[in-house]
Amino acid sequence: MAMAAAATFCSIRHGYGVTKLNDYLLNSFRICIYSRYQSRAITHENVFRLDVRKLHSIKRRNLIPLKPRASRNEDQIEHENEVNNISKATLIWRAVKLPMYTVAFIPISVGSAAAYLQTGKYFAKRYFMLLISSVLVIAWLNLSNDVYDFDTGADKNKKESVVNLLGSRTGAHVIAWLLLGLGFTGLTLVSIEAKSIRSILLLACAVVCGYIYQCPPFRLSYMGLGEPLCFAAFGPLATTAFYLLQSGRSELPISGTIVSSSILVGLTTSLILLCSHFHQIEDDKAVGKISPLVRLGTEGGAKVVKVAVGLLYSLAFLLGLSQTLPFYSLVLCALTLPVGRLVSSFVEENHKDETKIFMAKYYCVRLHTVFGGALAAGMVAARMFARRQLPHTVLL
Repeated sequence: MAMAAAATFCSIRHGYGVTKLNDYLLNSFRICIYSRYQSRAITHENVFRLDVRKLHSIKRRNLIPLKPRASRNEDQIEHENEVNNISKATLIWRAVKLPMYTVAFIPISVGSAAAYLQTGKYFAKRYFMLLISSVLVIAWLNLSNDVYDFDTGADKNKKESVVNLLGSRTGAHVIAWLLLGLGFTGLTLVSIEAKSIRSILLLACAVVCGYIYQCPPFRLSYMGLGEPLCFAAFGPLATTAFYLLQSGRSELPISGTIVSSSILVGLTTSLILLCSHFHQIEDDKAVGKISPLVRLGTEGGAKVVKVAVGLLYSLAFLLGLSQTLPFYSLVLCALTLPVGRLVSSFVEENHKDETKIFMAKYYCVRLHTVFGGALAAGMVAARMFARRQLPHTVLL
């Protein structure tokens, strides 16, 4: 009888916790509790005098086990409840990823500003045509990424996946490729107008980087090569191409200013992708996706983010001192340093919290936007306010 009662307390079917145990005692007539040192009987006469304080006292004397035998702790359960309670509107906002489209806006702005610094000319029609076309290409990138991650199971638990929201893998796939067709057509038309063969070749290479990043049979993102591809596509390839597309009658030379600017843009863009992996480590491991965060862990990833932010501002400082970048760009980029510190500190403090670290990529988007905007504004200011145009190193 006593052994059966003791076994009852270890049964998960009866729940766990002090409250459950107290309720059970109050509804029992006679319960015997055993331990290694002694046994004690609780009859109906003193059951009603047993309260939570006495139960904890009994626990300390090793009389009864009060710890739950559950397979998941309360933090995990709370996290799952938070995920399940996310509203449909929030999921749609996350699926649209509107802040992420700054990765189209910044390369075009920096490239156009570098061309304006060189020539003093700006083609607004080309700028907006490039912006619309680039947004369509980025939409293809996001949609097709959701489709192929759905195929591998990487987005199985990702409620904001477009495929999961639409309920149609085929529909999302068709829309994605239509967007790419429209976007690349627009880029091609601007390249024809600017008579720039090099620019369309550079943009084609950028799109190829996006394809081999996520699409079968390559899927290089599953080998941890997503960040280098992202750096090349949005940095040297796209930013330089947009610079060339702001040419006048003759195509601009590729200067040290545009090359250095494109490297800085590539760094901030890659940082966004890196920080988007923090909350997906377990899902990535389950499907064999070896992202940098799977290799490094969250603590190692936080250190990489800190180093990357430091490298970004160090490069900007050195390039400004060497006059490869205008002094105005150096000053304005320095003003964004608090945002860089915010990214580093946020990731360092929250890299273990799956709920909070989700916002890391949006902090990186903020850094990407303000830093890229400062870089472009500095080049425009240098052209507008400088008495004479400083010479630029011509590379190609």
